[in-house]
Amino acid sequence: MSVKGYVSSIQSMGTLDGPGVRFVAFLQGCNLRCGCCHNPETWEIGKAEQYSAEEIASKAERFKNYFGKDGGITLSGGEPLLQAEFCAEIFAECKKRGINTCLDTSGSIINDNVKTLLSLTDRILLDIKYPTNEQYLQFVGCSIEKPLEFLHYVNQQQIPVTLRQVIIPELNANDQNIQFLKEITKKHSCIDKVELLPFKKICKSKYDNLGMSFAFENYTSPTEECMKTLESKLKNK
Repeated sequence: MSVKGYVSSIQSMGTLDGPGVRFVAFLQGCNLRCGCCHNPETWEIGKAEQYSAEEIASKAERFKNYFGKDGGITLSGGEPLLQAEFCAEIFAECKKRGINTCLDTSGSIINDNVKTLLSLTDRILLDIKYPTNEQYLQFVGCSIEKPLEFLHYVNQQQIPVTLRQVIIPELNANDQNIQFLKEITKKHSCIDKVELLPFKKICKSKYDNLGMSFAFENYTSPTEECMKTLESKLKNK
């Protein structure tokens, strides 16, 4: 019997959620509460439209001509790992249609359903947020060991990983963080790309509309010079 899942929104021609042009489904529900979250509307599971895996795959297939050699489907969120069984069915349907699969996740869950999903995943966008466990517990809501355990398993399976991190000057724009990213990249051969993304506050209007406070409202966005300096240090061996 086909599993139905909750999907918050769909973006038919995304260019920021994996290689090439991608069909992006933002799944509803998240087990974390990241201070810099841009999608607070996806937090509560069960408050979105339900779809079958076949429906999502068929929608993605309509845009296959635009994907080129690099594009495909990306499942984001929220946290797609919360609906791993549903996501696995979507990816299985996409594989039948010759569509590349990408998973955008914080990597805080690893279980049998997640492992099945990963076996159908062509690329992972893994968000490693901070270099210390204290920061993870305070600003994310889980220990740093969760995403590292996830990454360890992914490395064993040799699934290509793009490591992503949002840069917040007051929290992780420092040498300690850059060294941390270098070390985990060196330890995990599955990581073939690292992306540093500047923290932005354009999501504040979402919080306002939901009657919620934006926890990171008083943190600053990094300057272009700051981003260039960090990227240079990251590339410098």
